[in-house]
Amino acid sequence: MGPFETAPRIQPCMILAASMNLDAPGIEESAIAGLKRGDSDALATVMGQYQHRLYRFLLRLSQDPAAADDLFQQTWLRVLEKIGRYDASRNFTPWLFSVARNLTIDYLRQRRPSSLDDPQESGVAPVERLVAAGLDPLEQLLEYERGVALATAIAGLPVIHREVLTLRFEEDMKLEQIAEVAGVPLSTVKSRLLRAMQSLRGRLL
Repeated sequence: MGPFETAPRIQPCMILAASMNLDAPGIEESAIAGLKRGDSDALATVMGQYQHRLYRFLLRLSQDPAAADDLFQQTWLRVLEKIGRYDASRNFTPWLFSVARNLTIDYLRQRRPSSLDDPQESGVAPVERLVAAGLDPLEQLLEYERGVALATAIAGLPVIHREVLTLRFEEDMKLEQIAEVAGVPLSTVKSRLLRAMQSLRGRLL
C-alpha cells in the first residue's frame, strides 16, 4: 500500500461565488518536500489550501459538477505521480493548474470534442448567487441577476476562453503564468484574452 492510499478523500464545495477569489498563501517548501517524501499530512495540507480554487477552475472548464469532482481527485493523483519531477524553484500554483487543465482538456476531447472551440455549445452554467452584505432585498435580487447573467455568458464561451478568463480574473494570474498553465505562447494568451473579453462584452450588451 502506498503512503497516500489511506489519505482521506477531500470533497470540495459544490457551490462557489462567481466573484470569489480565495488566494491561498504560498505553499511552503516543507509541504512540497513532504509531498515528495510521501507524507500524507503534507498532501492533506496542500489539498486543503487549494481545494476551493482548484475545484472552481475545473467546474468553469468542465461545466459539470460531477466531472469537476472526479477531475479534482484525478488531479491530485497525477500530482503524486509527477511531484518527484517538480522543480521547487517554480511557482507551484501554475504547475498545479497545468496538471488540472491537461486532465480536463483530455476529458473534454473524449466526451465533447467540439466544446473546445465552439462558442455555441450548449451547456448548463452553474448558478452561483452573489449576495453583497448590507444590501436591501431589491439590491440583492439585482446583484443576483447580474451574477447569473455573467455566469451564463461565460458558460457560453469556448473552453479556451473560459479558461483564460478564470485564470486571469478569478485566480489573478499574470499572463505569463496563464501561458505556463495552458502550454501556449504569451502572444496566444493575449489574443485569447482579448477575444474572450470581446465575446463576453457582446453577450452582456
